[in-house]
Amino acid sequence: MAIGAAETGMAQDWIAVDGYIAGKLIGADPALDATLAANAAGGLPAIDVSAAQGRMLELFARMSGARRILEVGTLGGYSTICLARALPGDGQLVTLELEPHHAEVARANLARAGLDARCDVRVGPAAETLAAMIAAGEGPFDLVFIDADKPGNRAYLDAALRLTRPGSVILVDNVVRGGRVLEADSADPSVLGTRALFDAVAAEPRLDATAIQTVGDKGWDGFLIAVVRAG
Repeated sequence: MAIGAAETGMAQDWIAVDGYIAGKLIGADPALDATLAANAAGGLPAIDVSAAQGRMLELFARMSGARRILEVGTLGGYSTICLARALPGDGQLVTLELEPHHAEVARANLARAGLDARCDVRVGPAAETLAAMIAAGEGPFDLVFIDADKPGNRAYLDAALRLTRPGSVILVDNVVRGGRVLEADSADPSVLGTRALFDAVAAEPRLDATAIQTVGDKGWDGFLIAVVRAG
């Protein structure tokens, strides 16, 4: 779809406002800057969360009092660093990454940030790793962040429900997809996976949920936010 001048100007405003937010409320962050530089040098795609979104993830983890965090989709570890910063000294974060090279870059970034001791980077297809974790009786996790391949969202949600407890928080990134989530006739597997996620959450009695649209450095997208119900 072609983007008109008005839409281009609006996107530039989103980016400028994100810069204002980061400058006013977050400030310089050498560890995260170094992570982005290492990711670029390693040839990783530039699809990390924004600085404002990373701080939001950290605050969600702090507000939930998370001691154990599960992340599905590591990439180069930018969001991993943000989440791990919220953990207490004896906290643990398990993050799952498909690509061995991405995991190698992430481990180096976590070590540089001084967070490698509390972060366990596991390599392989996430569905297989999650199945092994369930079989081993791992969990419960206090917070789960899902930011991996979108066709797998439904399976990752199902696994998250088996690895959490009442009161746990489940966050899913990229659930608006520039508004394409409305396209019921889409042939895009990522759109279909996102719509399947919404259907699953809507039908799941164990979850209270909403979704928030976001704009900024990463364009027009959003996060799904859910809490596992008690009882």
